[in-house]
Amino acid sequence: MTPPDLRHQQKQRTRQALLQAASELMRQGDRPSLEEVAAEALVSRATAYRYFPKIETLYLEASIDIDTPQADQVLAGVPPGNPIARLERIDDALHAMMAANEVPLRMMLAQSLARSARGEVDPQLPARQNRRSPLIEAALGPTRARFSPAGLRNLQHALALVMGTESMIVFKDVLRLDDAEARKVRRWAIRALVNAALPTPKEEKSP
Repeated sequence: MTPPDLRHQQKQRTRQALLQAASELMRQGDRPSLEEVAAEALVSRATAYRYFPKIETLYLEASIDIDTPQADQVLAGVPPGNPIARLERIDDALHAMMAANEVPLRMMLAQSLARSARGEVDPQLPARQNRRSPLIEAALGPTRARFSPAGLRNLQHALALVMGTESMIVFKDVLRLDDAEARKVRRWAIRALVNAALPTPKEEKSP
C-alpha cells in the first residue's frame, strides 16, 4: 500500500506534468483540448479530468505556471548563509509574479474556493499548485541545520502565510496597503519569523 505522503507527491507530479504539457502546447500557439494535454503529459483523459474538470481552468493556471520564478535563478548571488536575504529575494520574485498575473491569480483562487464550498475536496488531490513552498524550502536549504526539525517546519508553514496570493489580497483588499507598505510588513514578518525559529543560545547548549 502506497503511503499517504508518497501518494500526495505522485499526484503533485501528475498535476505539474499536466500544467507543463499545457504550457508547452500553448507556447506553440495552440489552444489544446484536454485530450491533447493528457496525451502530451502521458496520462489518461480520465486522470486529466480529475485534476482539471474544465479546460478553461487548465488554461488559466498553465498561463501563470509559465511565469513562476525558478529558485536557482532567483537566488543566484545571494549568500547561502543568510536565510533572511534569501527569503527576501524569494518574496520579491513572488511579488513580481503576482503583480504580473493578479487577475488570473484571483480567478484561480475564486475557483479553488468555489470547489471547496461545493464540497469537492480530495485531501490527496491538490486543488492548487503550491508554488511558494518549494521556493521557501530552496531559500532555507543551506541553513536547514541551524533550525530544529520542528522549528524549520513551523517556519516554512508560517512563511507560506506571509507570501502568496492570499496575503496579497489581505494587504490590498482588507488592509488597503500600497505595495511599499505591504513590502515593509512582509520584510518585518520574514525577519521576525526567522529569528523566532532560530534556537536561543541556551537551547543550542542543551544536550
